[in-house]
Amino acid sequence: MKTTKKAGKVHAVHPDHATMTGILDNSPMLPLHYRIWALSTGGTLLSGVSMFLLGVTLPLVIPRFAMPASSVGMVAAMLMGGTVIGALLGGHLADRWGRKPIMIADMILLIIAASLAAFAPNATILTQAELLLGIGVGMDFPVASSYLAEFMPQGRRGRMMAASIAIQSVGMLAGAGLAILLLQHAQSGDDTWRWLLAVEILVVLPYLVGRLGLPESVRWCIGHGRNTEAAKILLRFAPDKKSQLQQIAQNLGRKRHHVAKIPPGHHLGLATLFSPEYRRRTLLVTLPWFFMDVATYGIGLFTTILLGSLRSNLPALSSTLSRDLGNALDSGKVDIFLLLGSLLSLWVVPKLGRIHMQLIGFAGMILGMGVLLDSALHNRWDQNTNYYLILAGFMIFNLFMTMGPNATTFILPTEMYPTQVRAFGAGFAAAVAKIGATISVFLLPLIQARWGLSAVLALMILVSLLGLSITWFYRVQGHGKTLEEHHGPAVPQ
Repeated sequence: MKTTKKAGKVHAVHPDHATMTGILDNSPMLPLHYRIWALSTGGTLLSGVSMFLLGVTLPLVIPRFAMPASSVGMVAAMLMGGTVIGALLGGHLADRWGRKPIMIADMILLIIAASLAAFAPNATILTQAELLLGIGVGMDFPVASSYLAEFMPQGRRGRMMAASIAIQSVGMLAGAGLAILLLQHAQSGDDTWRWLLAVEILVVLPYLVGRLGLPESVRWCIGHGRNTEAAKILLRFAPDKKSQLQQIAQNLGRKRHHVAKIPPGHHLGLATLFSPEYRRRTLLVTLPWFFMDVATYGIGLFTTILLGSLRSNLPALSSTLSRDLGNALDSGKVDIFLLLGSLLSLWVVPKLGRIHMQLIGFAGMILGMGVLLDSALHNRWDQNTNYYLILAGFMIFNLFMTMGPNATTFILPTEMYPTQVRAFGAGFAAAVAKIGATISVFLLPLIQARWGLSAVLALMILVSLLGLSITWFYRVQGHGKTLEEHHGPAVPQ
């Protein structure tokens, strides 16, 4: 019988539960695994699509609705603020009611929100629609990430999790492609911005339909004593073990699977995250993600606007559509490096580990923002050279951000907490991060208007440095462990 030990106490793990999780951890990659992965990327894909499309849409909406700077920041802040609500709500509901029902519910909410945004008659309705969209995306992040982590074989979990968050970069590139396509055929004063927001409905529909046929998480089932249901689901991964799984389900009855640094019988909830056993882990998964999102969402959402502020090669009398198209094209160029960094993360994160890549990534983000700050402060070069340096700064930032912290902050919360609070812990971490994103997208336009672009870039360097420092201080090395081994004595608190 496997055991976990903490503070001199030994907590027994039923060998039949160990067998069930062992089937998941040691399974070869099957078509079902890839289907689970593909359908778990809905929130990450839409977060990239919605962030880019909103950034491109805002310059078109601002004159249409006569929006002041505070209203512009409010629309963006509602998208981010909604994710805070959604992450906390989705994680809590998924731990209580299961992963699958919430993964379906948030897709329905996203369709409603995207429809409302596309038909918004004024800035107020658009702001409310972006709030609902943020709630839907926020709900999906912790639920889908927990669901994915709980199904993936141990040796492939890091790579498949990194691949899942990489889809966010695909979403931004898809958003760039759609924006360029629509803007090339747009005319001043038309409703192109509505089509830019309406395409999000087409992104969500396949996920909603596909998720209807997904199984519930095996680990969630056994964590709630639903062992018979878990055994039936495991038959889809190991059909040759039918008689063994039936016997296991009969032996276990309604016994719950409990693997945590907190003994059985203790309630697992919000207090668990700040208990002595998990406090260090909570600080590790929340604070660096908070500071990363201040930089990532602030730069990402306003890349189009920031590029327009940094470069001056378009004629002063160009139309809004022309400037928006030119900046969207440049945004697409630098966002290619989001995808490149994401692809590299599939190799470097499993090889070097979550903590090492988080540290390297933050260092690269500081370098990229340093190049941009230097370009903003010192006009040493001719116009073309300065233009390419600006693009290089964005490219370096995007490459290291997606290669490191963007992947690792998504993965770490799913490993740091036990099954009974995994989605809530991941949701809490995501909520704290999105508070950072909300603050960033609301304040950046105001900071730029009052103190200039250099102040924005200096702030991005500061928050990246804080993310690096806190990661180093609170690091927990559990590289190569199964989800259950992360909560054993071999991995520190």
